[in-house]
Amino acid sequence: MAPSRDIHDPGGVSALIQKLPPGFASLVEAIRQTILSVDPEVGEQIKWNSPSFFYKGQMKPFDPKTYKRDIVVLNLHKGSALLVFPTGETVGVVSDILEGNYADGRRLVKIKDMADFERKKEGLKKVIAAWLSLVEK
Repeated sequence: MAPSRDIHDPGGVSALIQKLPPGFASLVEAIRQTILSVDPEVGEQIKWNSPSFFYKGQMKPFDPKTYKRDIVVLNLHKGSALLVFPTGETVGVVSDILEGNYADGRRLVKIKDMADFERKKEGLKKVIAAWLSLVEK
């Protein structure tokens, strides 16, 4: 079942991005648009005080504490972005951009600037597509 609030929340995400310094806002917007472009079933919202992207389609019932709907959270740190895939371990090794081996299953992608994003952009799309292919519908 999809979350009850507006599952494509451009107002909340857009408002957050507009408060960022212009250069950093451009990076965050580029990351945002890339994530949303992977599949029309990717929604966005503010969650954990950050832009968060999730699968908005139908899924088999699951325990909400397993975060099976959440794809990636975009944490913003002093001009750089940290993409946290809460269930990234389920994707497997589909790209060398995923970092970490956390016991809770998280995997990370660090993006320092626009040039770094351009180098990682295709890998990011590949990771999200792989994650979406594993959704239990």
